[in-house]
Amino acid sequence: MSVPESRFYTSQNLRLHYVDWGNADAPTLLLIHGGRDHCRSWDLIARALQPHYHVVAPDLRGHGDSDWTKGGSYSLPEHVYDLTRLVRIATSGKVAIVGHSMGGMVGLTYAGAFPETVSALVVLDGVVVAPNTARTPTHQRMTKWIAQLDKLEARRPRVYRTLAEAAARMSAHNARLTPELALHLATHGARRTGDGGYVWKFDPSQRAMAPHRLWPEDYFELWSRIECPTLLVNAGESMLGDPKTTGALAHFKNARAETIHGAGHWLHHDRPDETLSLMRSFLEQAESVRAL
Repeated sequence: MSVPESRFYTSQNLRLHYVDWGNADAPTLLLIHGGRDHCRSWDLIARALQPHYHVVAPDLRGHGDSDWTKGGSYSLPEHVYDLTRLVRIATSGKVAIVGHSMGGMVGLTYAGAFPETVSALVVLDGVVVAPNTARTPTHQRMTKWIAQLDKLEARRPRVYRTLAEAAARMSAHNARLTPELALHLATHGARRTGDGGYVWKFDPSQRAMAPHRLWPEDYFELWSRIECPTLLVNAGESMLGDPKTTGALAHFKNARAETIHGAGHWLHHDRPDETLSLMRSFLEQAESVRAL
């Protein structure tokens, strides 16, 4: 299937979008994008894996063609709840999960909460919590969150005259994007305004860090519950630390960490062949072990 089918489901009265790449009789593979991204960011990966998996890629709430929340809340547990709703309609068995950045954290948290439902887990530059992360005082979290929302409320979205202009903005942030990929990402990541311009589809409110959140010890407890084979892929030029050196890897029962050099945070765009090869090999190995 060269183009996926768009579908919708409901979670907390939100109409959420996902794409289904077909092959429904194969094992289900969920591809979860990161912040300020969208489900069609996975197209190259999805097309390559679709012959072997039932590939499903959601737009997280506040992203892509999914609804924005009415109150602007985008905490990680809410994304996990949305995922539980999607899993119920996408498959009757276990799922494999690949998540990038924030999507990786969603996958990790889901797999820790529901370990019996996940067959394999790949996290692309998404282990954003380190053992030495300090707990910010409650009043500081509250005041920071309120200040962020006030600032976002007064902010007006940047309008691009054309999709090519929006694509150029993406390329300015990541020089490794090919012109074709930048335009593809912009085409699915921007919507038309009433005056003919384009704005990004994601809700700016998702930038605000909700004061009610999980803390490092919560994540470590969840990670220790993950039963499935887990691959933590670090980008060599990422600002995030290597899970091996930060100590995060020690909290997993059945995980290994790999680094893709010459790649920034969007490693599946920067080094697609290496990323895909590593993912495919890991998923095939996990599937063969499960079949024993």
